[in-house]
Amino acid sequence: MARGGYRPGAGRKRKAGSGPPAVRDAAAAIVKNLMVACNATPLDYMLAVMRDPDIEPSRRDRMAIAAAPFCHHRVADNRTGKKDEKEAAAKTAGQGSGWGDDLAFSNERPN
Repeated sequence: MARGGYRPGAGRKRKAGSGPPAVRDAAAAIVKNLMVACNATPLDYMLAVMRDPDIEPSRRDRMAIAAAPFCHHRVADNRTGKKDEKEAAAKTAGQGSGWGDDLAFSNERPN
């Protein structure tokens, strides 16, 4: 009984859509020339691909995900915690009351 040798379907599978290096390089050159001709930034390119209805939906989705951090801020980044709220309250403590200027320093020396 023979063992080893060629088996159809064995080995590492090709990555979907990778294609030969020459095709990838040609696609990259086309995109680069398009961006240079249009004087577009990478974000402009991503938004143009995302808004084009003729492009396949999965690619449009990937472009939307990639462009989102540059267009919209995260809500979690603007939230303040308890420590931040207490620090802000300490900075404005006493303002608008009779005690507001107790910590203000004057140039006079006390006797």
